[in-house]
Amino acid sequence: MAVRGLDIYYYFICKRKLWLAAHDQQMEQDNQDVQLGKIIDSRTYRYERKHIQVDEHINIDFLQNWKIIHEIKKSKKFEEASVWQIKYYIYYLAQRGVQIEEAFIDYPEFRERTEVEYTDVDTIEIEKVTREIESLKLQAHIPKFEKLSYCQKCAYFDYCGVE
Repeated sequence: MAVRGLDIYYYFICKRKLWLAAHDQQMEQDNQDVQLGKIIDSRTYRYERKHIQVDEHINIDFLQNWKIIHEIKKSKKFEEASVWQIKYYIYYLAQRGVQIEEAFIDYPEFRERTEVEYTDVDTIEIEKVTREIESLKLQAHIPKFEKLSYCQKCAYFDYCGVE
């Protein structure tokens, strides 16, 4: 199974959510937080060419001249996951000969931007994480439920909270 940008994001949030999504359990389409994020996305950066799909593995919110990546997020709640998602985009594009010069996470609701730095150490970590994701996605059984502070707002809560 190929690793997608969303897989990287989920990996840093909840491995159970990653496994469920990888096994076609799509539960986010009706989640209010996801819907709010889509509204924010649709109302911001309208002048940019958005949602650049690359090999059906990554979906970049927008690129400027194939040199600067932007990822749009609703809040900083999962900033670490967002940082690794954008680092994966940089890594993925570099593997295909596209060198990204700058990367940012934009928070339009707060009028803030975080710059994402990419180093050689990040390449090693991304390669380790992608191997772990590939292994996790191939597991026959769902990972054990871990109660996390943000579980109740998760689109998968009804599924996981039953256990």
